[in-house]
Amino acid sequence: MSSSTTTPEPAGTGFPDNAFGFAFSTPSGNRPLPLSNFAGKVILLVNTASECGFTRQFKGLEKLSATYKDRGLAVIGVPCNDFGGQEPGTATEAASFCQLNYGVTFTITGKEQVRGEGAHPFYQWARKELGRGTSPKWNFHKYLIGRDGHLITYFASSTSPGAARVVTAIEAALGKN
Repeated sequence: MSSSTTTPEPAGTGFPDNAFGFAFSTPSGNRPLPLSNFAGKVILLVNTASECGFTRQFKGLEKLSATYKDRGLAVIGVPCNDFGGQEPGTATEAASFCQLNYGVTFTITGKEQVRGEGAHPFYQWARKELGRGTSPKWNFHKYLIGRDGHLITYFASSTSPGAARVVTAIEAALGKN
């Protein structure tokens, strides 16, 4: 784990064995977006918000996507309004904002809750897998998922997508076939 040392809690019953058992929605909400669509890829899953001080990280996330997508990296943005009401619009508006203002070409999901009892099941599972202190504390929290669907690590919101430890972890995960 990159941000702190915690003791992982055992996975609770009712959760899939890996991230590929979860699905998000598309921004329009008219169809599911199963993470199993990304099986065999390394995934960097990031909760995003268009009115956050960390919004400039979209540039870094897009750069990671462009640099590593041919090697098997999939960057996925999950808009959320959990922190400071910084994603007040619809998921479609959030996706449009990312594309228009930051040239984002990576996948953007429907808007989700990422903390608390109403958190999307993926986020509940990730907390169980990696431990209590690994939940999003703010927007732009990042989870790195291996080609096998298992969580590798997480990065706090303040960790830039271009930080050496992020790039090193991605390259190591991509090196595993």
